[in-house]
Amino acid sequence: MKDFFTEDAYVIFKRLEFKNLLSRFEKGVSNDKITARFKMIEELAEAEAVFERAGNGKNGEIGVAILKDESSDALAGVSLCFPSGESFFICCGGFLTERYLKDKIASLVKQGRFSCGNIKNAYDFLDCNETERFFDAILASYLLNPLKNDYSIADIANEHLGLMIPEPAQRFGKMPLLKAMKDSPKEFMEYACFLAYVSMASAPVLREKLKEAGMMELMEKIEMPLTYVLYDMEREGILVKPEELKAYGDALTGRIAELEQKIYKEAGREFNINSPKQLGEILFERLAIPGGKKTKTGYSTAADVLEKLAAEHMIAADVLEYRGLAKLKSTYAEGLSVFIGKDRRIHSTFNQTITATGRISSTDPNLQNIPMRMELGRKIRKVFVPRENCIFMDADYSQIELRILAHMSEDEQLINAYRMDADIHKITASQVFHIPFDEVTDLQRRNAKAVNFGIVYGISSFGLSQDLSITKKEAAEYIEKYFATYPGVKNFLDKSVADAKEKGYVSTLFGRKRPVPELNSGNFMQRSFGERVAMNSPIQGTAADVIKIAMIRVYQRLQREGLKSKLILQVHDELLIETLKEEREQVRRILEEEMSHAANLSVPLEIDLHEGNDWYEAK
Repeated sequence: MKDFFTEDAYVIFKRLEFKNLLSRFEKGVSNDKITARFKMIEELAEAEAVFERAGNGKNGEIGVAILKDESSDALAGVSLCFPSGESFFICCGGFLTERYLKDKIASLVKQGRFSCGNIKNAYDFLDCNETERFFDAILASYLLNPLKNDYSIADIANEHLGLMIPEPAQRFGKMPLLKAMKDSPKEFMEYACFLAYVSMASAPVLREKLKEAGMMELMEKIEMPLTYVLYDMEREGILVKPEELKAYGDALTGRIAELEQKIYKEAGREFNINSPKQLGEILFERLAIPGGKKTKTGYSTAADVLEKLAAEHMIAADVLEYRGLAKLKSTYAEGLSVFIGKDRRIHSTFNQTITATGRISSTDPNLQNIPMRMELGRKIRKVFVPRENCIFMDADYSQIELRILAHMSEDEQLINAYRMDADIHKITASQVFHIPFDEVTDLQRRNAKAVNFGIVYGISSFGLSQDLSITKKEAAEYIEKYFATYPGVKNFLDKSVADAKEKGYVSTLFGRKRPVPELNSGNFMQRSFGERVAMNSPIQGTAADVIKIAMIRVYQRLQREGLKSKLILQVHDELLIETLKEEREQVRRILEEEMSHAANLSVPLEIDLHEGNDWYEAK
């Protein structure tokens, strides 16, 4: 079986992401011709020679990698790769101090062009905000295929250079970088040099592929400038009041205890509310509530099941609230405290390569998932406050996806509705139900709103019937009337699906591509999902592009005008500025001007702007 583990097999297994089998290969297969040009630098004179050569202005694009030990935040060293393929790992130690290396690299990057991976994580070391000097190979790889779970230098080497290099976990297991460097110096040197080598060698290949895909401008004008904006947001963080967080947790605990007793009373006995099996038995056997669906493990008590019961059975509504508050307590009241730094601020991580549509995501902690439905959920925002002598200014795009739908569908009725600056949901209700605008009821408006937003996500008659608690036939009639009112929307959605089937992908207004392989599936559910993706991704992806453009312009304008106010948070279509009180008028003007002009649409982009002494007040 030894011959089974060949280079060709390794490439196939990497592509198919058979990660368990990859460990069977002997640390991967290195390319001797490439690694022969790798060298470890530990002496000051040799390091000086490398930096002098790198800075003489005669080189092309240089690959660079900064190696930090995540467990200790200590610097292991830096790697440089020249276009010739010569790569040097300059090891941090002795006279080659972290300060020395930082000064040398910071001076170097102000003189030329450099390719790397995960540039956002290197800015604090590079000390340079001129993003046009850098090319991020991992970001480019993401744009070319946004459906992958993760992106690494080893993946790029395999997919775009045809090279097979092992992942760090294959080389060193879970060993911290500094220990790996000490215990396996030769292997570590190869790993460090490969980071710079692959970044350098893949840059022209990735650029060419981006050009062919029509995404070079997206890379250079949106994604790369955004890397520094996100880096600065992470560095700034957001101030938290620990005492408010504790008070919030206490309030949740009190309400959870109340609900617990209420549920026990409604059930007629105490039981484990967190046990789906016990809850199912209480609801569908002891209380004999109709509608129970029994599986091999017991009755289903999923949220959608309880939501159907909640209107007529208080215990179901109470369990839903109980679950929501319990999650709030564990995720936020208790979960956020571990992320509060010594500066009393939470420094979330903003990710560019996670979502297929191009939306920015937030992790450690996720500040984009703070609930808005329950009042007690919204109150978590009270714990986030501006620094002294500041207020929060919050700007949120109004119905951005519907406005983008109006533009992309070119539907005259929808465009005119937005140009009239009237209540779009009321207008839709008036036109769909053929009643005078002034006679539209609140219920009719709510139904029209559900249809408006549902259409954007390719909602089915079944889905709409569930949302509005109406029959499937009534929902189908609503959708039919909507498309009769806005025929351009129907044509646009149908064309999006047809184009995706033909091309294999959909595009945003700014050229971002989202492959839709599900359309070729033999599974009906998968194909249906693919159709919804084809309808929604151009809209949602364009909205993601617009907010990114707005972020870049707002950030650059704050810098250009010399303001001390800071962009500190982005949540989907919302920007939060920690605003000096004396700069509030300037910041308000910047948000209004830059956000409303981030894209040139056939309908106006409008924002809702609020300010307050905490995030709750500002929202």
